[in-house]
Amino acid sequence: MSEKIGLIAGRSQFPLLFAQAARQKGLEVVAVAHHGETDPALAHLVHRLEWVYVGQLGRIIRCFKNAGVRQAVLAGGIRKGRLFTQLRPDWRALKLIRRVERARDDGILRAVADELESAGITIVPSTLYLDELLAPAGVLSRRQPSPEELRDIDYGFKIAKEIGRLDIGQCVVVRRQAVLALEAIEGTDETIRRGGRLAGEQAVVVKVSKPGQDLRFDVPAVGLDTVKIMVEVKATVLAVEAGKTLIFDRQAMLAAANHARLVVLGVSEQATDS
Repeated sequence: MSEKIGLIAGRSQFPLLFAQAARQKGLEVVAVAHHGETDPALAHLVHRLEWVYVGQLGRIIRCFKNAGVRQAVLAGGIRKGRLFTQLRPDWRALKLIRRVERARDDGILRAVADELESAGITIVPSTLYLDELLAPAGVLSRRQPSPEELRDIDYGFKIAKEIGRLDIGQCVVVRRQAVLALEAIEGTDETIRRGGRLAGEQAVVVKVSKPGQDLRFDVPAVGLDTVKIMVEVKATVLAVEAGKTLIFDRQAMLAAANHARLVVLGVSEQATDS
């Protein structure tokens, strides 16, 4: 009998990539997908798939327990706005919500992980089997950043870490060391659009992990769509935290960035402190 891994799937291609990688390792993937969020193509990559609505925590646990799943990952986010408009909590989720003081990402996700683990299902890092997707340190694009852009990257990195510490968001848009946009509930794409419009052009986008980020969930990610939005608003630099940010469609993303003469680079916290 194959070893089983549970997959709590959100949006983006991350759940699909995880399912492919797990299957290549010989694991049987039991997935729970969210209506309106998860790509239906996931059904072709897993051994078993059950659809739920956001908030049906008890149903997720029952699905995994019935399938004999003892380890699971959370891959792909849920649009935060859906938590306010389409949340369908069952009794188990309602009990959890009452225990969490504020609707902060980390608090909710850790509470969900604790609830699953109380049922005998251990949450493991979402980057399991996918370490190659993590951004390396250094410049990944052909164009090197200018001295002014490097100053903006350094400044933006510090600001992004601070809003991460407050559990507000993970992305900041700056120009000439002025903050143009901070990520909140709207997500990274809309943050870039908003900041880019205010910059007019040459905005610098910085995305980092939160201080003390729990890599079992909510790992920051960028990809080809990120670059397309940056081109749309004439932004010029995308800096991400090395080793803690996922890059999807790396080859296509870098090709698009090079065509538009965008800078893409991975930055470590130690480098910004020096």
